Amino acid sequence: MSRTSAHTFTSTRAAGTRPAKIKLGPADLTTTSYLDERQFPLVVTPAINGVSLPAWATQNRDWVDRQLLDHGAILYRGFNVDSVERFRAFAAAVSDELLEYRERAAPRVQIAERVFTSSEYPANQIIHLHHEMSYSHNWPTKVFFHCRTPAPKGGRTPIARERDVFPAIEPQVREQFRTKGVMYVRNFGPELDLSWQEAFQTDDPKSVEQYCRRSKIKFEWRGKDRLRTVQVRQGVVQHPVTHESVFFNHAALFHASSLPAAARHSLSAMLAPDDMPRNVFYGDGSPIEASVLEEIRAQYDAHAVRFTWKSGDVLVVDNFLVAHGRETYAGPRQILVAMADLYTSSESFD
Repeated sequence: MSRTSAHTFTSTRAAGTRPAKIKLGPADLTTTSYLDERQFPLVVTPAINGVSLPAWATQNRDWVDRQLLDHGAILYRGFNVDSVERFRAFAAAVSDELLEYRERAAPRVQIAERVFTSSEYPANQIIHLHHEMSYSHNWPTKVFFHCRTPAPKGGRTPIARERDVFPAIEPQVREQFRTKGVMYVRNFGPELDLSWQEAFQTDDPKSVEQYCRRSKIKFEWRGKDRLRTVQVRQGVVQHPVTHESVFFNHAALFHASSLPAAARHSLSAMLAPDDMPRNVFYGDGSPIEASVLEEIRAQYDAHAVRFTWKSGDVLVVDNFLVAHGRETYAGPRQILVAMADLYTSSESFD
């Protein structure tokens, strides 16, 4: 059954006449456009004042799903989303399940139930384009972003379509990642990366061990506060609905070469490759060539669309079809994130 909206408004044409009921469909309540000639992302704005984004989305969920599959990302602008509650209500309106954030890759602050700040990395560092939680055995199908406070300078969230990026990556590179997968080695502990307590959202080592066993993560305690994990995951996946192949991993983001030069040189002088806070190899443990990582980052950058956030903006992306990142910025900035509709991979590289 279609969820296309049929909002009814009442109008009085003249004194003494009966109110006329006017039925408005989605095309009457919103308008669509694009940010540039690439027709990406789709931009949806209200056509009349007072349109509630959560209420509209509830009535038009099927339309939203279709547009998300067609375009990969939708930017909602001008809907007066001025609170965390409205943002969360919108995400819940177009998703079956909002998710917790476990097996974390970045520090975040929980603002409301299943609503978090975006990655709390230093403002002077870029975050390379990636797919949310593609280092894991499960990940969100949808990711929502909400601009509460746009940075006065910088702070854009570049997004890129896999329909552009994947074909542009060299065929032999794609095949290497498809057949071998990707090995992630992470070292948790003070002055290294996240603590294991923050990453796994527990203070109980037994709970961490149980999670790792269920998730096919090898683990090694290296003292009370230090934990090493090793996991081999997919490098390429198929979209569950469209069945398109997409490049889906954290290689370009987690590899030691993604660190700022000074930090990379300092850590490399002190630590072996598998002792780095985080590092990436092919699934068989062999090193990923520097030229391959440079090409991957270059292709994402070349195909990225960048736009300046406006307060109240909401961006939703299909996490399979679209990668996202973050530019450097100055001044205050707050972008909130919600994740939805868990997908669990059945692929195994054991």
